[in-house]
Amino acid sequence: GCITQIYFFILFAGLDVFLLTVMAYDRYMAICHPLHYTVIMNRWLCVLLVLVSWVMCVLNSLLQSLMVLQLSFCAHLEIPHFFCELKQMVQLACYDKFLNNMVMYFGVGLLGGVPLAGILYSYSKIVSCIRGMSSAQGKYKAFSTCASHLSVVSLFYCTSAGVYLSPDATHSSHLRATASMMYT
Repeated sequence: GCITQIYFFILFAGLDVFLLTVMAYDRYMAICHPLHYTVIMNRWLCVLLVLVSWVMCVLNSLLQSLMVLQLSFCAHLEIPHFFCELKQMVQLACYDKFLNNMVMYFGVGLLGGVPLAGILYSYSKIVSCIRGMSSAQGKYKAFSTCASHLSVVSLFYCTSAGVYLSPDATHSSHLRATASMMYT
């Protein structure tokens, strides 16, 4: 049961990240290149972006889950969270966790950092396009279409960074469990 939870947790968290990146690119195209939007963001490209997101996330989830299956646990342990999470499972293992930690942090860095860079790049271009607009109403409309997306991106990345990047000694398991519920 726990491996299944980990697999789907990683799968859907990864899909969130990639789809948020695709949405940022979509907003960039709609605001900065409105006349070319329908030509560039056609049905084929949208299907391709979603398909690539699914394939990458399925492979990453499978790799991370298989790595957890290799871990050894010294005793029957109770997980102090609402569900099984990769970092907590790796921490509960009693033997060498170096390879699991490396794969976990490499996956988080690559599949979390690269999309974040894409989101930040898209929004930097959007801000520069909006600054060049002369109409106050146009600026308001452009910013309002991005505000909800930016709030979701901020909530997801800030809570997941709080759980995955904080040292073990600084947060209680209750705080981690609450934070992990925020980005799921």
